[in-house]
Amino acid sequence: MLRPPSHGRTPAPRPTEVRRPATGASRVPFLARLRVGPKLMLLVLLPVTVLLSFTAFTAMTQWQEARTLRDFDTAIEVSFTTSEVGGAVARERIAAVEARLDARPDTLRARTQAQRVTDDALRHAFGEAVDRQVGSDVAGVLDSVRRQLHALRVQTGTGSLDARTLTQRYEVIQNKVLDTVAGLEAGRPTRAAGRAADAHMAMLRAVAATESERAELAILFHTPGERRTTAAAGRWTELEKSQLRRFRLTASDGLNAELHTVIFQAPGREVRTVRDLLAADTDPRPADWPSYDSWLDDSARYVDALRGIQDRAARELDDTAHRDLRAIRAQALTELGISLAVLTFVTLLALALRRSITRPLGEVSEGARALSEGDLSYDIHYTGRDELGDVADTFRELRVTSGRLAGEIRAMNTAIDAGRLCHRADVDSFDGTWAQLLGGMNGTMASFAAAHGRRRRAEQELESIFNLSMDLLCISGVDGYFKRVNPAFERTLGYPIETLTSRPLLDFVHEEDRDKTRETIALLASGTEVAEFENRYVRADGTERWLQWSARPVPEEGLIYAAARDVTESRRAALEQAALRRVATAVARGVPPADVFGKVAEEVASLLGTAAAVLRHEPDGSVKVLGIAHARGDEAAEIVRTTRHEAARRTIDEVARTRSAARSGTCVGAPIVVEGCLWGVVVAASLLDPLPGGTESRLADFTELIATAIANADSRAQLAASRARVVAAGDASRRRIERDLHDGVQQRLVSLQLELRMAETLVEDPSSELARRLDQLARGLDDTFQELLQVARGIHPSVLSRGGLGPALRALARRCAVPVELDLAFGKARFPEQVEVAAYYVISESLTNTVKHARANVVTVVAEERSGVLELVIRDDGDGGAEPDKGSGLIGLIDRVEAIGGRLTVASPPGSGTTLSVRLPLTPPQEEDAAVVQPRV
Repeated sequence: MLRPPSHGRTPAPRPTEVRRPATGASRVPFLARLRVGPKLMLLVLLPVTVLLSFTAFTAMTQWQEARTLRDFDTAIEVSFTTSEVGGAVARERIAAVEARLDARPDTLRARTQAQRVTDDALRHAFGEAVDRQVGSDVAGVLDSVRRQLHALRVQTGTGSLDARTLTQRYEVIQNKVLDTVAGLEAGRPTRAAGRAADAHMAMLRAVAATESERAELAILFHTPGERRTTAAAGRWTELEKSQLRRFRLTASDGLNAELHTVIFQAPGREVRTVRDLLAADTDPRPADWPSYDSWLDDSARYVDALRGIQDRAARELDDTAHRDLRAIRAQALTELGISLAVLTFVTLLALALRRSITRPLGEVSEGARALSEGDLSYDIHYTGRDELGDVADTFRELRVTSGRLAGEIRAMNTAIDAGRLCHRADVDSFDGTWAQLLGGMNGTMASFAAAHGRRRRAEQELESIFNLSMDLLCISGVDGYFKRVNPAFERTLGYPIETLTSRPLLDFVHEEDRDKTRETIALLASGTEVAEFENRYVRADGTERWLQWSARPVPEEGLIYAAARDVTESRRAALEQAALRRVATAVARGVPPADVFGKVAEEVASLLGTAAAVLRHEPDGSVKVLGIAHARGDEAAEIVRTTRHEAARRTIDEVARTRSAARSGTCVGAPIVVEGCLWGVVVAASLLDPLPGGTESRLADFTELIATAIANADSRAQLAASRARVVAAGDASRRRIERDLHDGVQQRLVSLQLELRMAETLVEDPSSELARRLDQLARGLDDTFQELLQVARGIHPSVLSRGGLGPALRALARRCAVPVELDLAFGKARFPEQVEVAAYYVISESLTNTVKHARANVVTVVAEERSGVLELVIRDDGDGGAEPDKGSGLIGLIDRVEAIGGRLTVASPPGSGTTLSVRLPLTPPQEEDAAVVQPRV
């Protein structure tokens, strides 16, 4: 009998600790040690074990049968592909015989085509044998067939075999293939499968006999004038009939009917007629004796008809094998299902009996344990009329009392949740310990009411600070959701507070920053504080905002307290300043203007995340694209077309009209103003997504900052173009002066020389004063003519125009007073005229300076063409000390080289000689073709 709980200092022992009589463990029977559930299960164990053993034995037997059927199914699949090899060999045989008997182009092509078909069938059959793992024998036989065919084809190609020997060799190969097929179909798992396999094999051998007869008769019909013999053909006819008799015994009625139709109707009738004629063996030949071609056609159609029956026999064999396999599997599943159903029924019955006994015992046991531990909420539902039912009634009476006590506690908890801290429990309705417990709860309630008032005032003060803060304050969980956010979140991100707290916070984070944000949340969840973490959030309008976070986790509560500051503007300013510095650096380094404009477009595209272009207004009213860039790969091919887009044209027109930033659709533009005039426009366009608000103002601010850099680059471009025009005009003037001297003064001097020589011939006394004077005048004219030639060569050497740079440099080297070593690696190649002129004058001036100032022993000139650039190195071993910056003649050379886009550097340390390094681009810098947008009127 159970005792009520003790109210003394010593706790009541747990039910599992109740001491039993010390009767000795050895005297307790084995079954008495088991609980009721295992005892009941032992009663079911014997029949269940027997049933399981029978089920396992049956499943093993059926598994063996299914495996045999599956192996047979696999073998016949391989046999089908192997039989295709036999048919291909037969077709190749007749094609080879025809080609041997009559080697026409069409018969040779037919033989080649048949060989390719046979090779394809062999590869397919070999692969099928390897894939289905039917053993190495089939693959070995097929490989042997391939080698024999190869040897036979080689002998056929040499013409060393006659038609009859060729037929016999092919017959041997075909018989080997048929034997392989017969071996694959030898397995007979069922009677139906065996009959189908016999029918298929009989038809295969019948077709093979017909093919052999066809080849034999083709040889006979092709041999004119000789007496026909039926000895060869007759044995194949008998073999065919024998195989067809076997086929009729094993094939289905449908296949027998088809065979009867093939034999007694065309073309079988024509084949039998030919056989009868051959059997008659008449001489002379009757009038209706078949021709070679007619026999080939009739026999081919007859073989095709037999092959059709063979294919249907193969399908019946395949269907029979699949049907047997499905039947054995269905039988196995049926028997296994019945066994499992019986096993399940027995098991469920045993479990139901076990539950009906052990459930009330367990309920009573759990109730006693709950009572001993002070858990009075446990309810026993058992209502039996046995001893266990009496114990259950006692627990129910105790539960009524505990329910009343729990109701008072719940009422007090409800009052606390509702803020009714003045609620008190009814102590008078309980006695003893329960009354003392409720009295203590009433005292606790009074103390809690006083503390709650103080906490309420502190929360109100904190709420005011939380809502009025300009920074973003939030409480989030480690699960990735905002639990609470202040109004600054709504002002900064544009989402309602309900939206921010209802969706995962990663939904608002920029895609590129989600991984590092997820890692930071995991770091905070581990208890580590995070300071100055930055990521991007996407506003409701699609724009990005950079937030800088400081966060502290409370791991025991699963919360993260965080504060953020919007640093978007400061980051943008830093990015714009960095971009401006890069553009200014490029201008300061003297990069080509086209690269500067491209750099500006790249920086704009990088800042705005769009495609960008720098355009210049031309005097004719058009707009020329000077630099383009793109932020995403899908906009690369569309950037020029974008400038022709309607939105881009409207933007350019609006900027030109208002001289201020403008927007049109997915395109924004800002003016480039240089010295108070509209120089051009910077356009940013997005081909897919609309640009966020404020993009035009950002573009206008950045364009205003880089306007000076663009103006400097444009000025440099104009200066380079002006210098190029000056050098070109100077070269043209030189050529014009040279031409004028040649056509005018030189010709006049030649005429005077001729007239003077004629005057000398009129003088009768060569020793007279007049003759002496005329001779002196003639020599003076010759000297004057030579000096004029030298002057003309200095203006523009004719050898440079006629022979190119190589001969001109060799002429310079011969005339130089200092020995010159030439290393010309470009051979007889010609370069653009301005490149050759610049190179000539640079080397000419360098040699002149060396002779005048360097006191050198030797001068080395190296010229080489490399990657579209002519590289010159002029080096001497003289005194050195040349300084171009102090007004030497090198300044003119530098101007000439840089005017065509080249570069000249001078290294002349005192006492170590002088080295001039020159790089001349073979394609002079020109303004690249760019897309021009005609502004709308």
